[in-house]
Amino acid sequence: MDKIHELIEKILKEKALIYCVLSNIRKKDTEKYHKVTIRPVILKEKMVYQFTYYYQKKVLHENLKEEEMVKKVMLLFEQFKQGQFFTDKADYQILISKKFKVKILKKPPTKKPTNLEHNRRKRYILSDDLSKPFLLRLGVVNEEGKVLAKKYDKFRQINRFLEMVEDIMPQLKKKDGRLNIIDFGCGKSYLTFALYHYLVELFKLDVKIIGLDLKEDVIKHCNEIAKDLGYADLKFMIGDIQHFTGVDKVDMVVTLHACDTATDAALTKAIEWDAKVILSVPCCQHELLGQIHNDIMKPILKHGILKERMSAIVTDSIRANILEIMGYQTQILEFIDMEHTPKNLLIRAVKANKASREVVEEYKRMKEFWGIDPYFERALGERLSKKLK
Repeated sequence: MDKIHELIEKILKEKALIYCVLSNIRKKDTEKYHKVTIRPVILKEKMVYQFTYYYQKKVLHENLKEEEMVKKVMLLFEQFKQGQFFTDKADYQILISKKFKVKILKKPPTKKPTNLEHNRRKRYILSDDLSKPFLLRLGVVNEEGKVLAKKYDKFRQINRFLEMVEDIMPQLKKKDGRLNIIDFGCGKSYLTFALYHYLVELFKLDVKIIGLDLKEDVIKHCNEIAKDLGYADLKFMIGDIQHFTGVDKVDMVVTLHACDTATDAALTKAIEWDAKVILSVPCCQHELLGQIHNDIMKPILKHGILKERMSAIVTDSIRANILEIMGYQTQILEFIDMEHTPKNLLIRAVKANKASREVVEEYKRMKEFWGIDPYFERALGERLSKKLK
């Protein structure tokens, strides 16, 4: 086994490993992995080795440093009879007998080196450089244009949001006229500034964006930044979307983390404006928590935490269904990874054709199944009730 150890250390020292496969397990066990692959990747500016364990019905990953990698491979070779190391200089086939006698075959290389930089970097719509001054003003990057460690999750969130906007650009673009966009509950407005930059500076569209929030100090600060950056058509105002009357026509409504029925109020206002696009990240879906009831679902609903999660799912399903009834093509998408926030679902609705009768019947059956009376339906009033008849 010393020969294997020496070979692995030599390969790692030369940074030559492209790919490795361990196979032909000694003791077959349906509960245990039957194959392991290894490849070098760069994560957070450091080289690690990604182990992929193949089970009968699942795949698991593990990232190890170089010194840990050698120990792990040697342990794995106690379980596997065969290993193949593909390097930029040669391919090595390792064969281990029942009595652990080792044979190593060397062959000409068959694989080309992979681009580890490609492995490391995800394609971002916004690159982390100073050509985006709003990122500097908002404290996302430093003066050298590098994303601050504590703001990297925010940087990812901004880019994820713009990816979702990118998908609906064909529906959002106008041949002429101005695009009016309302961002309700804009807060510190990371996404609002990113959206303005994306639409105005990158796509050169004629856009006016209004950010609404109830916090006076936040609105004042955002207006100062917008003025300093020369974002003439980006304004921030104190107010809530339910009572906002500043414009007659809105093309796009953004509502992020509006609490409980405030999300429904924002969606209702968007429908009243006949908005082309709606992007909504709901938060604190408590309205239906006390309403949902079904004897069949009692094994789930009797547990408080499960009932809370179920009510959130039912609430967002209701919202998506109502939007479909009101003529929107609706998707519920993952906004950002669950590890960063549990409020990770985004409802994206794009104005489309009239809904089919089946969508209406689905909604009625769902209401009856759960025994609920959603605020969203009541807020829409006659607009929705006509379509439910």
